Formats: sequence, structure tokens, C-alpha cells
Amino acid sequence: MKPLETSSPTSDRVPAAAIHAFIETSFRKVGLPDADAAKVARLMTEADLSGADAHGVFRLPQYVQRIQTGGINPKPAIRVDRRAPATALVDGDNGMGHLVMARAAETAIELARETGVAWVGAHHSNHAGPAALYASMPVEHGMIGLYSAVASANHMAIWGGVEALLGTNPLAVGIPAGEEPPVILDIATTMVSYGTIKNYALQGKSIPEGWIIKRADGEPLTDPKRSSEGLLLPIGGYKGSGLALILGLLAGTLNGAAFGRDVVDFNADTVTETNTGHFIVAVDVSRFAPLDTFKAEVDRHMRDMRDSERLPGFDAIRIPGEQREARIRSRSRDGVPLSAELRKKLDDLAAQLGIDPIRT
Repeated sequence: MKPLETSSPTSDRVPAAAIHAFIETSFRKVGLPDADAAKVARLMTEADLSGADAHGVFRLPQYVQRIQTGGINPKPAIRVDRRAPATALVDGDNGMGHLVMARAAETAIELARETGVAWVGAHHSNHAGPAALYASMPVEHGMIGLYSAVASANHMAIWGGVEALLGTNPLAVGIPAGEEPPVILDIATTMVSYGTIKNYALQGKSIPEGWIIKRADGEPLTDPKRSSEGLLLPIGGYKGSGLALILGLLAGTLNGAAFGRDVVDFNADTVTETNTGHFIVAVDVSRFAPLDTFKAEVDRHMRDMRDSERLPGFDAIRIPGEQREARIRSRSRDGVPLSAELRKKLDDLAAQLGIDPIRT
């Protein structure tokens, strides 16, 4: 079982409120309206609290740069087009992905209250942080949430290929429970997210073998600063490649959003609109069973799983979402670990924007 925290020995603990304030001030400085800056800051801080360290404040300098260079619209007119009782398509007007997907999730929850199930797609959006943020939103309303997106860059080939035509295209599912933590599964369809690779590069860490192979010869690549020479490997071999393909078609092509060769690498191109696509599904549990009964049954099954006999070498069985819940409590109390390297980047950003740095 992995330890609850895997931060660097040189990490500082920073209160979540300080991170939230810094993110909000940064976005206001580059033109986001106050309410939008506060909303994005809240969602990014939630990412850090939950342990999605490559998707919270870590992404702030990149987001700010894209806003400053015209790659993201700081004042979007997000539009919801309800196309049937249980479906909708959200046009994000090239706004921050967090704003677009929060609106999509709110719409899915609202529709599912009326129809029992709702599917909401989004286009003309941007990178929106960790998938679990959105899959967990319906859970708070007694619903099951399912979310996916076309990743904001292609780092994987179709199985057997050498051309990067697929992204890490994540899948997240949230299921409400009773006394147990909600079951929250959040996985990339690659062995690791590309944000993690960027974080390793920032901290000077080597990549474990099995994450990336060299495009030229298929041999392992372990230097994260040379990741542009390689391809991320899919989970489960050809199965992960196939899953990334299907999710890309559902989140991208179905919504009129970018997929395959049309995907813009937002790591390399700060100017071009990405037209990122997402989808979220909300399912009202009460249409199938009384909510309390369902939650109690989820609790029972999760306890059976956690208490089942373990293989040698495992000191515990992890249930998806369990450590996420514990990490939120821990970091809310003790602060979020930020590496010295990330603190330096954020201090540089503060100097560039003319604002106060994050306070420990």
C-alpha cells in the first residue's frame, strides 16, 4: 500500500487557504472576473487537497501564460444548449475548463433530477484539472457520476503505432456510499498522467521503466526532460489503447471537439484554441433503489473487499477514493506539500504579475 503522502523531503506545507488566495489573485490579475477567479481557485485547491498534485496550483503558471497569450478566453460566455430532456451540449467559448465543466456537471445533475439520467457534453473548453473533481460532483447529490475528456496533448500511439494520436484520456467514476468514503475511481488510460511526467521533470526525478518508451526503438525512456522523444504506454496494453480511443470519440468527436490529429498540444502551443472536449453523466440512484439502501450495500461490499485475504507483501487493500478522502482531511489540517522547485516557479509568477507570493 502506498503511503498517504509521497511529497519530497524539501516540500513545504502551505495552508490551503493561502493556495486558494494566490490562485484567485493571479487569475484576477490576468482578467478573470472575480466570481470566475474564485471558482477556478476553489476547484484547483480541491485538486491539491485531494492529492492530484500535477493538476492543482502546479498548473497555474501554464494557465496564466495561455490567458496572457490569447490561448484561453478570460471572460467566456458559456452557453448550455439543452437538446433533449436528458442531454445537453455546453459551449465553453474557450474559457477555463474548470468553469466549463462545473457548468456541465451542474447541468447534468439538474437534468438527472428530472429524468433519472443525463449525459452532458462540452466543446470549446480547455484543460480542467483532475477528472475526479467532476465525477464526484453528482455524488454529493445522491447520484453516480461518470466523466471523461480528450487530453490536452497527444502522448500515446494507437496500439502497434509510433505516431502520437491519442492522449491520456482519463476516466473517472464516482459512487456514493454511506459511512464509508465515496468510491471515486480516477485513472488515465496511460500508465501515468503527463502532468506527473512534468512534475518529475521539475523535481529532477527519473521516470520508472514501464511508463514511457522511446519512439525510435521502443526501449524504455527514464529521463522526463526527454519525454518529447517518447510515447506514454497504455494501461493494460492494447486494452488501454482501445479505451483511450473510445473515450476520445465520445468526449471529442461526439461533441464537435478536437480528437486525434486535431488535438493542440497546450504544452507547446500557448496561442491556439484547443477546443477540448469532455462529457459527464449523472445517474440518480433513487430511480433504481432507495438511496440509503444503496449506500448501505456499497458500504458492505467495500468492507468485504478491504477485509478480504491479502497477497503476501500487501499490508492493506486500497479502495478507490479511500485515500483521497483521508488526504483531503490530512491536507486541510496540515497544509498542502509544495516542492521547493514548484515554490520557485510560483514565486517567479508572483514577481511577473506583481502580486504577493504564497505565504507558508
